[in-house]
Amino acid sequence: MKLIVQIPCFNEEKTLPQTIQDIPRQIAGISEVEILVIDDGSTDNTIDVARKNGVDHIVKHTSNKGLAKAFSTGMDACLRLGADIIVNTDGDNQYKGEDIPKLIKPILKQKADMVIGDRQTDKIPHFSFSKKKMQKIGSFVVRKLSGTKAQDTVSGFRAFSRETALQLNIVSPFSYTIETLIQAGKKHLTVASVPVGTNPKNRESRLFKSIPNFIERSISTMIRMYTMYQPLRIFFYIGSFFIAMGMIPSIRFLYFYLTGASTGHIQSLILASILFIIGFQVYMIGLLADVIGFNRKLIEETLLRVKRVEMDHYSKNEDHRTVPNKTE
Repeated sequence: MKLIVQIPCFNEEKTLPQTIQDIPRQIAGISEVEILVIDDGSTDNTIDVARKNGVDHIVKHTSNKGLAKAFSTGMDACLRLGADIIVNTDGDNQYKGEDIPKLIKPILKQKADMVIGDRQTDKIPHFSFSKKKMQKIGSFVVRKLSGTKAQDTVSGFRAFSRETALQLNIVSPFSYTIETLIQAGKKHLTVASVPVGTNPKNRESRLFKSIPNFIERSISTMIRMYTMYQPLRIFFYIGSFFIAMGMIPSIRFLYFYLTGASTGHIQSLILASILFIIGFQVYMIGLLADVIGFNRKLIEETLLRVKRVEMDHYSKNEDHRTVPNKTE
């Protein structure tokens, strides 16, 4: 059983050494533990620091492509390297490496396909009251959208079985956390949460400029991903809203018509007609999106089969698997 711990990095030369040192190299039930660093276009000495601290593999982006792309690149590399379990952690040393055995335990026991480390944000001292509340509300919304019971939905400390990693396809340009969770729920994968500890804060987050920016991007990701997997439901709600709005001027016109005072109220009938037309058009768009959704499922199934063949080919190539500090 091979475990690869991937660390997406962007200018993490100061915090990366401690992150690497905290990763246990001997874990019960695991025969091999390797470390992969994804350098997302760093302009500092992140790669040199990674090599000096004994990482097994390095994948480099020539420019900064963002966390979601770095995560996706890392997952593909881990699969090619023959990983049976993949753990993702941050390069800023936010998460405790000693919790990795706890994180992968549900996968080893075949009780989960994906495990998310619950930071228990209520207990993190450097989180403000408003941030803790937003984390709780956001996690509640994502749980409802995904149909999972994950407690800390934006935690980047998570583990994936090989089969789960093959099934996930990252399309969001912002962050993978919400997207992978919604995908896992809609694909009926088993998601578990385990409590984990966090280290003291080293720097401000680079993922978002401000709290409003984070909320905006998170909501955008939620809507996009949920619409991708439940298009008919989304467009049904939108279409029903317009039809309900159309009922208001319709009832108004009907009231005046029955009371013999319909003259001068024809604009209510026109407005109602416009709203009804919009509502039915949205229904039709929903049906079309639902049909496209079936095509997406077929494409994902084809992609999964291609990935299995491709990754099995790479993982059986001993030369590719054993080259240390490989930069791609």
